[in-house]
Amino acid sequence: MTSPYRAIFAAPGTRAFSAAGLVGRMPLSMLGIGIVTMVSQVTGRYGLAGALSATVALSGAAFGPQVSRLVDRYGQARVLRPAAAITVLSVLVLLALVKGGAPSWLLFVCAAGAGVMPSLGAMVRARWSAIHRGTPELLHTAYSFESVVDEIVFIVGPILSIGLCTVWFAEAGPLLAALFLGAGVLLLTGQRRTEPRAHPRTHHSGGSPVRAPGMPVLIGVFVGTGMVFGGVDVITLAFADERGHKPLASLVLATYALGSCLAGLTFGLMRPRGTAQGRFLLGVTLMAVSMIPPLLVGNLAFLAVALFFSGLTIAPTMVTSMNLVERLVPRAQLTEGMTWTSTGLAIGVALGAALAGRVTDAQGASTAFAVPAGAALLAAAVAGLGYRRLRPAPERKEPRGGYDDGHGTIEAHDAIEAHDTIDGHGDMA
Repeated sequence: MTSPYRAIFAAPGTRAFSAAGLVGRMPLSMLGIGIVTMVSQVTGRYGLAGALSATVALSGAAFGPQVSRLVDRYGQARVLRPAAAITVLSVLVLLALVKGGAPSWLLFVCAAGAGVMPSLGAMVRARWSAIHRGTPELLHTAYSFESVVDEIVFIVGPILSIGLCTVWFAEAGPLLAALFLGAGVLLLTGQRRTEPRAHPRTHHSGGSPVRAPGMPVLIGVFVGTGMVFGGVDVITLAFADERGHKPLASLVLATYALGSCLAGLTFGLMRPRGTAQGRFLLGVTLMAVSMIPPLLVGNLAFLAVALFFSGLTIAPTMVTSMNLVERLVPRAQLTEGMTWTSTGLAIGVALGAALAGRVTDAQGASTAFAVPAGAALLAAAVAGLGYRRLRPAPERKEPRGGYDDGHGTIEAHDAIEAHDTIDGHGDMA
C-alpha cells in the first residue's frame, strides 16, 4: 500500500471499520438487481420485478436521510441496528412471499420496508471525518479510498447477485445481500472507539442540512449524475442485446466502474490544487464531455473503451463532492448531509433508468445514450449556476488562525479538536 493510503490507516480501528463498511455496502449493488432476477425467474413478470426494485430505491430515498438524522442525534450503534433489522426482516419476508406466490401488494409493502436500509458509506465517511478532520490531505485520501470501495462494490455485487440467483436458487442473491447488511452493521457498530460522537437535538436547531447554502446545488448535481448511472446501465444492457451479446453487458459496465476505481486510487495519491469548488465544477464538466463518445460508438468494444474513459471522471468528482459536504453542513448533521447526496443519486438512478428504457423502446439503444448525455449536461449546468453557493458552513469559518490549503478554509481549532479524541469520539457526527 502506497504511503498516503498507509498513513490514513495508521489510526487505530480504521482498518476494521472500513472493512465493515465494505461488507455492509454490498447490498447497495446486490439487492435491487437481485430482486429483479429473483422475481423474473419465479414469476416471469419483468414489470413487477422492475417496479419492486424501484420501490426499494424510492423508499431508500425517503427513509435514508431520516435514518441518518437519527444517527447524528443518537449515535450509530443505537440507530443502525434497528434500521438494519427492519431491512433484513423485510427482505426475508419478501423472499418467502415471492416463493409462496403472495399478492403483489404484499410484495410492495416488504420492498418499502427494505428501503429503511442505512447508508453505510455515509457512516464510514463520518468516522474518517472525525479521525482526520485536522489533516485535510489525509481526509482527501480517505474519501478517495472509500470511493474505490464503492466501485469495488458495484463491480462485484451485481455479478455475485445475478450469478447466485441463476446458478444456485432464485432467492440466493437478495438473501446474501441481507446477510451482508446484517453482518456489516454488527461489525461496524461493535467498534465504539471510532464511532463519532452523537449530537442531541438540543445541540443544533438549524433545521435540515438541505437548507445549507450550496446543498441544493450538490443534490441537484447528484440527481443528474444518478440519471447518468441509471441510464448507462439500462442502455448498455439493451445495446448488447441488440447486437446478440447480452451476457457481455456486465463486462462492459465493469469497465465503466473500473475506470472510476483507477481514477479514485490515483486521485487519492495526489494533493489537489485550487479550491474544492473549482475541482467540483471541473469534474462535473468533464463528466458531461465524456458522455459524448457513447453517442457515436457502433459496437461493444468501442462502447467499453468509451465508458472506461467516462468512468475516469466519476471518482474524483464524488470525492470532491464529499469534501464539499463536509464543509457545507454543520458538524452535527454531517451524516445526514452525506446521505442526502446519496438520496439525490438514488432518485436520479430511478429517473434515468425509466427514461432511458422508454427512449430505448421507442428509438433504440444508440439514440437512448442521449439521455445520460443530456443528464450530464444538466448536472454541469446546475454546478455552473450554483458554483458561488458552495461555501463553508458558518461554524467552519475562522476569521483568525485559519488557513487555506487549496481545499477551502481549514480552522485552526479543527486541528486541535482532531487530536482531542481520547476515546475515539471526536466532535463529529
